[in-house]
Amino acid sequence: MKKFIKEFKEFAMRGNVMDLAVGVIIGGAFGAIVTSFINDIIMPLIGLLTGGANFQDQFVILKLPEGVAREAVTSLEEAKTLGVATLNYGAFITAVINFLIMALVIFMMVKFINKLSAVGKKKEEEKEEEPTTKTCPFCKSEIALDATRCPHCTSELPEEKAE
Repeated sequence: MKKFIKEFKEFAMRGNVMDLAVGVIIGGAFGAIVTSFINDIIMPLIGLLTGGANFQDQFVILKLPEGVAREAVTSLEEAKTLGVATLNYGAFITAVINFLIMALVIFMMVKFINKLSAVGKKKEEEKEEEPTTKTCPFCKSEIALDATRCPHCTSELPEEKAE
């Protein structure tokens, strides 16, 4: 049992597990922000464009209980109170818009982070590398810097002056 607890402790305290836990917590908080943005800002604007329609409250009645008239059900809350089976397509439309905006924001964040990391890589690549080859003066083939004879034309290479 002690070995199992020790292994579990090593697993749980590994860096990538902790990073994942932090990511999930931040993702949940970010999801709440995006959901609020959709429900409180985007959907009212879409409602203005569509003549005051609130997508969240859009539904289709699937089955009415006995004794309930279709005209009596005017809102989603009334339908739930009366026990009416409904297809809530408005909530689905809201969830799709929520997902698309969340995906767009995450895409933009990843793109920005990749651009920042590319700037750091460019600075490293700008450092000029030392040449590892030279050109044979006789056959113009590329050969190793420390070669004394060309492997292609077998000419003896003149010694280069030290700079």
